[in-house]
Amino acid sequence: MARVWILGSGLIGGGWAASFAAGGHDVTVIDPDPTAAPRLEVLWRDAFAAMRRMGRAAETPPLPALVVSPQQAGSAPDWVQESLPEKLDLKRSVFAGLEPFLRDDTIIASSSSGLSPDDMATALAVPGRLVIAHPCNPSHLMPVVELCGGSQTTALVMEQATVLFEGLGKTVLRMNKPMPGHLVNRLQAALWREAVHLASEGVASLGDIERAVTLGLAPRWTIIGPSTVFRVSGGEGGMERFLEALGPEFERWWATLGAPSLDAQTRKVLVEGMAEADPRPVHEIAAARDVALTGLMALLEAGAHRKSSSGGEEQ
Repeated sequence: MARVWILGSGLIGGGWAASFAAGGHDVTVIDPDPTAAPRLEVLWRDAFAAMRRMGRAAETPPLPALVVSPQQAGSAPDWVQESLPEKLDLKRSVFAGLEPFLRDDTIIASSSSGLSPDDMATALAVPGRLVIAHPCNPSHLMPVVELCGGSQTTALVMEQATVLFEGLGKTVLRMNKPMPGHLVNRLQAALWREAVHLASEGVASLGDIERAVTLGLAPRWTIIGPSTVFRVSGGEGGMERFLEALGPEFERWWATLGAPSLDAQTRKVLVEGMAEADPRPVHEIAAARDVALTGLMALLEAGAHRKSSSGGEEQ
């Protein structure tokens, strides 16, 4: 069991707190926001209801300790999971103020969705302790965590991080070098850029563009990735056959992909298009997502287990 400090009690921080608590770790949340307590209580209740549906938690543990500063958090932690707003100066300032309360071997993991680990580590006297550990949202339900070290992050820190997150049931994606946006967000950004382009050019309604992804792409992508989709399309010839048959055509499509800007007109298209495509309040959309996601993840995990137990082929 590790002693874990969570910096921030928002959607990501609260989700991380639930994940670590479900994994049997001792969790303390640090957040000076006076509204943090009721927000964390609601998130805690909803998170564990979803985790129980997935079989990841037998019961809801007590709320973690919530304090406003490291001075109130007690003995030094083994692990710090930072989940603050995506502002480099803020993270640097918090890290510098936090480090005197840590042991030399305490690891700091940042949930940053795209900042450089080297840029953040400049605030630390022990920069080798810092690693990016970026989850997908909601962090307590989604299985993936991206690990990315900086130039001074030690191999031991990377290995300990891998072991810790795999112990939480996460699938670890280890990056060989930093890249703005890491893996998941870069892929997501590339697809969304073209979705914004198609909507702003009036090619299709935003609702149909959404359905092109959720019904046209996502079902296969929950099973195989985008390159494997095309490998399978090549039949017995695999990727080589696909590239021979459709490689030039894809290059022609690449040349026509858009590069939109989020100017006033494009923002108007997105805001109005979203309101038309799904008029429900955001909290209702998120709640429906989480209910459906728990069922989907359970199904995918069952499928992965069947493949593993049958030596790679489902019976």
